[in-house]
Amino acid sequence: MAGQHVGGITITHPEREVFGEGGPTKGDVAAYYEAVASHMLPELRGRPLSLVRCPQGTTGQCFFQKHHSDKLGEHVKAVTLMEKDGGEAEYIYVDDVAGVLELVQMNTLEFHPWGARADKPDQPDRLIFDLDPATGVAWKDIVAAAREIRDRLAEVKLESFVRTSGGKGLHVVAPFRRGPSWDAVKAFCEGIADAMVADKPQRYIAQASKAKREGLIFIDWLRNTRGATSVTGWSLRARPGAPVAMPVRWDEIARLKGGGAFDLKKALKRAKSADADPWADIATLKQSLP
Repeated sequence: MAGQHVGGITITHPEREVFGEGGPTKGDVAAYYEAVASHMLPELRGRPLSLVRCPQGTTGQCFFQKHHSDKLGEHVKAVTLMEKDGGEAEYIYVDDVAGVLELVQMNTLEFHPWGARADKPDQPDRLIFDLDPATGVAWKDIVAAAREIRDRLAEVKLESFVRTSGGKGLHVVAPFRRGPSWDAVKAFCEGIADAMVADKPQRYIAQASKAKREGLIFIDWLRNTRGATSVTGWSLRARPGAPVAMPVRWDEIARLKGGGAFDLKKALKRAKSADADPWADIATLKQSLP
């Protein structure tokens, strides 16, 4: 079968079923990202990225990629960043839908940006709490955890935003003016997570221990470090059923059925609706990390 042209980019093997038999195809994935690009790009554009690439689809081996290579496409940009070991490497970022689609052509399903922009990678401007519940934790408890984080952030005059993870949980994200170091942001987020655990040890855990997590919600604050990434809003997840990480309104979360409430089809439908972008203010909000 010949390639399919989406947004000026040629997508080869558009008929390949990338989410298992009968699921969305590579062509569907490209068409999806073109359709939601105007909602997704504000959070994605100009930030170093990690990608989840699945050359055989989600039923095969998927892998993370953060380093740039020329074969990714002419609209996929490179930025030279310092590595942990002191060396330098070229990282990936995109500025437009053509870059996104070239990455889809290279079998990218998920997009995970940094909490800082490529021009100043050591000055974060986003913090994130990733609520990761153990099996069996009720959705209402996950909703309550997200609201508690929102309220604690509001106490220090930080407005926050919420999205489904496309998995089991929710992400709470707050923007702030560039300036604080990664260490400052990490310490601030750790402080909030530790305070929540101290108040409700029967409900929360703040350390990444699978063994101790039973029945608890892991408040993952570790994403707030240089080089760590978190899935962006509107990104598909490389999981059965093609779930999407979806930005939602605070008053919506209690009515959802879970962190995987939106799939590709529901996300496409939402992209056309009036309340498609509850995160519209995130880029213009002027607030500072305390």
